[in-house]
Amino acid sequence: MIEYNNYKQVNGPKGTRFLGNLTDFQKNPLQFMSSLAREYEDVAQFRLGPFQNIFLVSSPALIKEILVTKQKNFIKSKDLKVLKDLVGEGLLTSEKDFHLKQRRAIQPVFKHTHISKYAQDMIDTTYSYTDQWISKEITQVNEDMMNITLGIISKTMFSMEFDHGNEIIGHPLDTYMRLAVKRMRTLFPLPLWLPSKSNKRYKRAISDLDDVLYKIINSRKIGAENYNDLLGMLMAAKDDESGVGMSDKQLRDELMTIFLAGHETTGNALTWAFYLLSKHPEIEQKLYDEINKVVGSRNIEPADFKQLKYTQNVVWETMRLFPPAYVIGRKVDHDVEIGDYYFKKGDMILISQYVMHRDSKYFYKPESFIPERFDNDFLKTIPDYTYFPFGGGPRVCIGNHFAVMEAVLVIACICQRFRLTLLDDHPAVLPQPLITLRPKRGLRMNIIKREM
Repeated sequence: MIEYNNYKQVNGPKGTRFLGNLTDFQKNPLQFMSSLAREYEDVAQFRLGPFQNIFLVSSPALIKEILVTKQKNFIKSKDLKVLKDLVGEGLLTSEKDFHLKQRRAIQPVFKHTHISKYAQDMIDTTYSYTDQWISKEITQVNEDMMNITLGIISKTMFSMEFDHGNEIIGHPLDTYMRLAVKRMRTLFPLPLWLPSKSNKRYKRAISDLDDVLYKIINSRKIGAENYNDLLGMLMAAKDDESGVGMSDKQLRDELMTIFLAGHETTGNALTWAFYLLSKHPEIEQKLYDEINKVVGSRNIEPADFKQLKYTQNVVWETMRLFPPAYVIGRKVDHDVEIGDYYFKKGDMILISQYVMHRDSKYFYKPESFIPERFDNDFLKTIPDYTYFPFGGGPRVCIGNHFAVMEAVLVIACICQRFRLTLLDDHPAVLPQPLITLRPKRGLRMNIIKREM
């Protein structure tokens, strides 16, 4: 028998009898979680609806236990049931042995030796896309970054060129994400079999994406060429016991996961980076100075990545302030002791990168954009899981090194040739916490050609 008196009591805001804290959470999830962490520190309890208790954990030591040392006691949160409508049993949502098997199949394509080979595709795609900027004065940067990252993921992972990628993939994905978040944060979402307007849009978006992905799979099957890319590896992978390869459905699920995680998150990180640089001209100038020194007027090369230290810091600091993956959800699968707290099977736990990355106990001037903070191995001076933009433990983002190299090279290619400034009459740029963290209403910027 458990003696609960031996464990720390968890407190939190009461909320209303029926809705609990749902209204406050829906209104501004980032502000709500940040205020809980400030007031209740390590662990806060709140309620979404009449029955669902949630625990927000904001202690690096406790987070490490949940994500690493005792991770086998947890599974993905119930919100991912909505994501499964899109990605099925892909790497993002699968669990336990099946997840481990899929991760092993995908892991080789993200080895350092492979990633370095992708760098040239990252550079070529960025230069090619931004050539069109020479004749433009204003651009929608969030759409541009999605197009560039979609082009990179298509070329490196699937050996494909996508024309009008944002229209083909981006628009239906955007529709899905907005409607999915509404379903996640609604107490009683409409069953999908009801023919409501939003349900029809939701299913149509997934259907449009399915059409694209199954065409990719089918075209590869009837082709004679062998590809040493992610899709080629997945199609060649065989189950250790049965010797059977992946079904078209499983291939589709993994492709969808890569499209979602591989271009959506990095596209958002890049958008935030250009916003922050436009608001801090002195930091922007340091970035230009580094690119001028390392690269000069020649084209950027893959080997430049290691020399672009300040550009790397800009990426790390951008993901501190605006982490594309801003919250992690876990469901307790077995009763477990975490630090001085006890969680029961069925309890829901949230861990927020956005909250932790702005904690003044670990970050000087946490609301300020200071890329220099990452100099001198700064991360070694703070506790593990104070800064974790790619998650952690066995489920750490499999493409984390790919994403950092991509972001650094894209920023360098663009800033070598252009300066982007926010429109004078641009509305306030606010974070919109959908499935990933986006700038609300996008980001429109002036394009200014730089002299090299």
